[in-house]
Amino acid sequence: MRIAEVIPLENHILLVASEDGAMGLFDIKPYLSGEVFAALQDHDEFTAVHNGGYFLEWACGADLSADTIEAHLMPAPPEIVQQFARRRHPVAHSAS
Repeated sequence: MRIAEVIPLENHILLVASEDGAMGLFDIKPYLSGEVFAALQDHDEFTAVHNGGYFLEWACGADLSADTIEAHLMPAPPEIVQQFARRRHPVAHSAS
C-alpha cells in the first residue's frame, strides 16, 4: 500500500487514504505507551504527521510503515468518507 493522504483526527485516530482508493481509520493509541510514541500524546505533535508514501513519521522519531497501517486499518464510517471526498474534490458552485 502506498499512502496518498493522511489526516489526523480527534482521539489519536488517523484517516488514511491509499493511492488505490482504499480508505480507513488507524488508531495509534495502542502505540502511545512506547517510548518513541509517547510524545504523540501531545495533540500538536500528533497532528504534525509527515506522509512518506510508504510510511508515516513524526519529528519525535516515531514512524509507522504502510504495511502496519494496512494490517490494522479499520473501515471509515460513510460520513467521514463523504467529508473526506468533499475535501479532496470540492463541488464547484456556478455564479448566478
